[in-house]
Amino acid sequence: MARVTLSGLGKRYGGVTAVRDVDLVVEDEEFVVLVGPSGCGKSTTLRMVAGLEEISAGTIAIGERVVNHLPPKDRDIAMVFQNYALYQHMSVYDNLAFGLRNRKVPEDRIRQEIDRAVQILGIGDLLARKPRQLSGGQQQRVALGRCIVRHPQVFLFDEPLSNLDAKLRAQMRIELKRLRERVATTSIYVTHDQVEAMTLGDRVVVMSDGLVRQVGTPLEIYSRPVSRFVAGFIGSPAMNFIEVRVAGHGDGIDVRADGLRLDVPASRRDALAAYADRQVTLGVRPEHIALANGAAAGAAAAEGRIEVTEQLGSELLADVLVGSTSLIVSRVDPEARLERGQPVGLAFNASRLHFFDPDSGAAIA
Repeated sequence: MARVTLSGLGKRYGGVTAVRDVDLVVEDEEFVVLVGPSGCGKSTTLRMVAGLEEISAGTIAIGERVVNHLPPKDRDIAMVFQNYALYQHMSVYDNLAFGLRNRKVPEDRIRQEIDRAVQILGIGDLLARKPRQLSGGQQQRVALGRCIVRHPQVFLFDEPLSNLDAKLRAQMRIELKRLRERVATTSIYVTHDQVEAMTLGDRVVVMSDGLVRQVGTPLEIYSRPVSRFVAGFIGSPAMNFIEVRVAGHGDGIDVRADGLRLDVPASRRDALAAYADRQVTLGVRPEHIALANGAAAGAAAAEGRIEVTEQLGSELLADVLVGSTSLIVSRVDPEARLERGQPVGLAFNASRLHFFDPDSGAAIA
């Protein structure tokens, strides 16, 4: 197994820069997820690690070896593609054996490796079938098995679950978690699905416009986003954003908008003091807003009216219009009776507020 080190990695297509100045270390046996919107450069980064794209700048090292100019077959990596990339004319057994046969591995050793992969993935009854006779989930397991039999230093996953339906994606996420427990291999996983990123990754790398915006554990990314972009991209429903003005009153500071006034916790006052009488962006996650008849103890209140409700069974999402801003409130009692236009109070968890510079979008520490 090996560490993967990306240093100043960049990719240009003519005058267009797809990836720029990516510095990232994936530790031995670590599972790192690259996540971001379409066109952010995450798949291009993965393909450069695999050797499927030439790099324009920087270096890629697997272990102690720089692999910039090595072809994919010499990098000791295995890749799972979005479309599975199985050979349709071959049986499952022959698909699993293909890479090993190309390396002239003895047939008895191939059988041993396939038996091991089959036991891990539970596909023993599929070996004689052709890929077209398999479901999407079964094809995904075969694609994973083809990687496992090779014992590579690094696993690379390029949106491997995106072709599956929602229920099967959830099931395969669990299968991938189980696989990690049994086959501990350095892994880089690309997805646009934040749920996959949060549930699978030891660390998450959030990208946009070819740049790495934040690297951290899933909880760090969620709880302490470094920018408005990261805060808005991670989390479902998305974080609420409100343009507010910072105002001082005695020894305290509050932020105000039409229909909203929130006292700022003491721990945040020094950081916001520099923005006195200026606008900042307030961010608050839906689960940190509750419906209330007024200010709850330890929280600040706003007044608004119900616009839309979304019944999810386990919870109710309520869109509340506060002044000219629509806020999403989650974790409302699903049995609550809320009517459009109904006046409601909102209580905010004051310890979970986020503030962002309105110009740069950077978090105000």
